[in-house]
Amino acid sequence: EVQLLESGGGLVQPGGSLTLSCLATGFAFANFPQSWYRQAPGKGREWVATIGERGTVKNYDDSVEGRFAISRDDDYNTGYLQMNNLQPEDTAVYFCRVMGYWGQGTQVTVSS
Repeated sequence: EVQLLESGGGLVQPGGSLTLSCLATGFAFANFPQSWYRQAPGKGREWVATIGERGTVKNYDDSVEGRFAISRDDDYNTGYLQMNNLQPEDTAVYFCRVMGYWGQGTQVTVSS
């Protein structure tokens, strides 16, 4: 059974940092690109970043370029999203996606 489990969300002050994790089980994680999406209150789900197989290609939405860093550790079947200089507009539920599968999401709240 394919499962994606996000963790690492929380409450952080503006300018702070968080690292999200996505643990993948039930399939060969290393063979697929992995993406992060987010959904802010009252808005649709939007793409944040994608990392290709073996981490050779990384793409970011303009809104997070230079602040967020996507990475992966295929030995541990885990993807990561390092988020720096967080701002209130980054507040959202963050989701991991691989193939057509989604995790349950982890809440990130940026507030003073």
